[in-house]
Amino acid sequence: MSGAGSTAARSRPSGTAALDKANPIQRAASRFDADAQGLAATFVWDSGDGPGPYDAVVRVSGRRLGVVGPRTRDDDFVREEHVRGIIPGSGPVSLTTQVHHINAGEWSVTAELTRASARKRVDGRARPAKKGTGRRRLSRGEWSWRRWAVRPAGPTTICTRWAPLTGLDRAPAVLPGSYMGLIAAGVVLALVLQLRLVAARGVETAPVLIGALLAVAAGLVGAKLWYRVDRTGRERASGSVGWCIQGFLAGAALALAVSAWAFGLPVGTVLDATAPALFLGLAVGRLGCFFTGCCAGRPSASRWAIWSSDRRIGARRIPTQLLESLAAAVIGLVAWRLYRTAPAIGTGALLVGTLAAYALVRQLLLRLRADPRRSPRRVTLTAATAAVALLAALVVMAS
Repeated sequence: MSGAGSTAARSRPSGTAALDKANPIQRAASRFDADAQGLAATFVWDSGDGPGPYDAVVRVSGRRLGVVGPRTRDDDFVREEHVRGIIPGSGPVSLTTQVHHINAGEWSVTAELTRASARKRVDGRARPAKKGTGRRRLSRGEWSWRRWAVRPAGPTTICTRWAPLTGLDRAPAVLPGSYMGLIAAGVVLALVLQLRLVAARGVETAPVLIGALLAVAAGLVGAKLWYRVDRTGRERASGSVGWCIQGFLAGAALALAVSAWAFGLPVGTVLDATAPALFLGLAVGRLGCFFTGCCAGRPSASRWAIWSSDRRIGARRIPTQLLESLAAAVIGLVAWRLYRTAPAIGTGALLVGTLAAYALVRQLLLRLRADPRRSPRRVTLTAATAAVALLAALVVMAS
């Protein structure tokens, strides 16, 4: 992850040394053990001033309080979190760290920041950062939704909880559950709009609804498969985390076309009615990415940047999720207008055009994300293909 994103912690709590050598299934099973305990802590500091981005190391230490009897290795932990590409002048930066497989109880958790020298640029090239310039004690951080700001909090202790529930502890600017909630709201909105639009063309709605539900299921499968293929050779999420919108759109569109044909419906009309509904629903669902911290944009000191989080590092960022949501809303509204006025509705060209337009905008936004793409050439090729498809769809609709 680039920008204020970071690598994984280089050192782990001593009690998890054996788990480091375990495979992912063993680690997941260990985390979901009934006795597994963990905690989450957020620390905040100011990005400071300087000529360019810098790297930092945050050393997080924890000590269990009120230990009865001899201390064990799971009563203390020390870990280092590496934060790369902090942008000076961007305001507060926060780090949220989670620690698992420690003894239950009340913990005192502290953190120190080692700031590296800024990366100076000579002839457009970045020099490696020099060694750290000293240590600074960090404050615990708390988030204010009303002020939309993270601020220092007083020193407090942290109580452990069942390890899987530490993911529900609120990182700054992250709202647990918002991802699935807003996606569900977007799906419901899309289904309602789709049925209304097909009914306006005299198409029976019951088989359309069945086909749309099948398309949603196929889209979810496509989203997961696309994500796994796209992340081959890189760190991947598992379970419900890690979806790719391209896979959802491709799987849903294909399944919808097949189901419409199987039910004897006018395929082109069903597909074109789906276009505005799909992208207006997508505009709602994409808000869930912003409030969950996935698909985060690059850190930036621009006045157009918005403070947000990738669930680990909070900073001012380019709001790529909001820009993508806005793009989907504009595409959906334009598609709605064309569905009512364009002469070639019923050919499927409207859905093809909207998918191409969205793919084109998305390739531009991918360059603004904190997570670098594997192949810039593939992004360029996809954008070119989408532009050609968009032009062809416009020609068909104007004919």
